[in-house]
Amino acid sequence: MPEVIPSFDVRVPDIRRVGLDRPWEWLAAGWRDFLRAPAISMTFGLILALAGALLSVGLWMAGMVYLVLPLAAGFMIVGPFMGLAFYEVSRRRASGEPITFGAIAFAITRNPRHFGVMGFILLLILLTWIRIGAMIFMLYWGMDPPPLHDLIVNTFLRPESLPFLVLGTAVGAVFAGLTFAVSVVSIPMMLDRKVDVLTAVVTSVRVVRHNPLVMLFWAALIAGFVGVGIATVFLGLIVTLPLIGHATWHAYKDLVLAGTSAMPAGARDDVMASGFIARPRTR
Repeated sequence: MPEVIPSFDVRVPDIRRVGLDRPWEWLAAGWRDFLRAPAISMTFGLILALAGALLSVGLWMAGMVYLVLPLAAGFMIVGPFMGLAFYEVSRRRASGEPITFGAIAFAITRNPRHFGVMGFILLLILLTWIRIGAMIFMLYWGMDPPPLHDLIVNTFLRPESLPFLVLGTAVGAVFAGLTFAVSVVSIPMMLDRKVDVLTAVVTSVRVVRHNPLVMLFWAALIAGFVGVGIATVFLGLIVTLPLIGHATWHAYKDLVLAGTSAMPAGARDDVMASGFIARPRTR
């Protein structure tokens, strides 16, 4: 008779279920961290805001302004990884370690191999989204898009653009939801506990699965803060990105407990359905 041999042995932390009021507590705690190290937080926020602004200007100068909106949505995809510096500030503040520019800049060295894998996963999702976003744009506008001022009017102010907006928003939401599920606590967890990517992703998926309404509300808050930052010509990101980053650290500490247990079958099935774990093999 065939013997089933699992191809993995994952032990994941226990998860806490929380109420809808908790995201406000995470934001409040994040704001306190921001005020404790404003210079460092705003410096890294400025770096990220400048990167976004330069990319947007580069696309405009290259005649590829139609990629600006997918790029803005891409902040939601790579944002969890870009928040690494802010997670390290909050981690060091909680543990009483000194908070210096050098230590924060090299936070990635705490778990470099697994951060590299996670960064590659998020980059792959981002590039796929940009490619699909460009395809949707071309299907609507063709190969000769209008100039920028006409593009904004035709995209957002005319009824015939509604199918384009609905399709683009729906596809973007799928990519953003996938990214959110696998990264909402995984990167802070890899920084804090130096766990592998698989354990961190499984934990993140479980957090979303067991707190769906709270995580949906938290995702909406993140999107709102990032949207405000981008709408202010990226200047608002200097504050909103650090705030969200610090708050995400506190969300992780609130949702992921210290104890561990074997991954339950239900969570294993959820993650396997997402393609992140191979199904058990037989021989």
